[in-house]
Amino acid sequence: MKPLAGMRVLTLEMFGAGPYGTMYLADLGAEVIKIENAATGGDAARGVGPHMLGPDSQYFQTWNMNKRSVALDIKSAEGRAAFERLVATSDALVNNLRGDQPEKLKIDYANLKPINPRIVCLHISAYGRDNARKSWPGYDFLMQAEAGLMGLTGEADGPPSRIGPSMIDYMTGMTGVVGLLSCVMRARETGIGCDVDASLFDVALHQLGYAAIWYLNEKQVSRRQPRSAHFSVAPVQTFPTADGWIFVMCMTDRFWESLADGVGRPGFKTDKRFASQDARRRNRDALTRELDNEFRRRPTQVWLEALNGVIPVAPVFEVDAALDAPFPREGGMIRTVPHPQRADFQVLANPLKVDGQRLDQTAAPTLGADTDDLLRQTKAAASKSRGSVRA
Repeated sequence: MKPLAGMRVLTLEMFGAGPYGTMYLADLGAEVIKIENAATGGDAARGVGPHMLGPDSQYFQTWNMNKRSVALDIKSAEGRAAFERLVATSDALVNNLRGDQPEKLKIDYANLKPINPRIVCLHISAYGRDNARKSWPGYDFLMQAEAGLMGLTGEADGPPSRIGPSMIDYMTGMTGVVGLLSCVMRARETGIGCDVDASLFDVALHQLGYAAIWYLNEKQVSRRQPRSAHFSVAPVQTFPTADGWIFVMCMTDRFWESLADGVGRPGFKTDKRFASQDARRRNRDALTRELDNEFRRRPTQVWLEALNGVIPVAPVFEVDAALDAPFPREGGMIRTVPHPQRADFQVLANPLKVDGQRLDQTAAPTLGADTDDLLRQTKAAASKSRGSVRA
């Protein structure tokens, strides 16, 4: 259940990208230690409202469960010495600061190698550490804008829109953690660590996927599609029902034929306008009109009962309906994790399972909760090490 037990990861992180990635490490059993400056209030996410849990926020809990917290000012002599003792006993250090900060704060591999040659340093920044933008601040939504993702999101006749959640933060955190784990594996084999970099902009651009490949090679520009439709496959989009919306995904001819039967229009299968994927794409507007007429005849639930397990189909829910639906709770994706301020605090479970079991979770730590314990440990370890050298 704890495949990363025994791994120690230090973090200098706040808000989304870094904390999201390192929370996965913590959930999987790594000891993740947030190093926070108490004088500045620590991770700024602690104060983001409107829903608070004592001095901290529910917002902060989202990305910091299962972690520990040490209050240190690494710019002070005493704080730096304590930080370096932690570095000496750690496998990795993660930060999501501006790209020019790791070198200035001496938290890159070049500066930490003399203390611990096997440490892996993950740097998550807005634009990277090796270009003219390295000192620029940046956030998820800016990356969606500049990388073209907003240009692909929203209705065709409406303004560009961002993806609802901070998906670039999450994807960058996960991308960085994949790199970090890969290099920790190598460091355990060779004793040599390294720097790993992941930037919000690079990850956002990478999410363009085949739309980028099509443009780079064929100069085909993908545009926003009506009804959140797929760029080239139909019918893959939303349809209105008698009481809401449903999303249908006929990615193959077999699914299309099953849909034609399911809506009571088997003649669609031989209709020349819809007989092939290419024909359905070219006649998407006519196909949409025909299917609209059918789906509007019945409520969403009736369609789901008729089509679930036959073709890929899902209801289109608002957030409240999505979380109140029975399936997430039946699958254990919503659980109670007691917090000192609220015994019935509910959270989303980690989506991973190990040996069929969801990963354990504990509430995020208060600022500096583990300072005394961890610094006492590192002082003892340093003293023991000096004694071994003298012997």
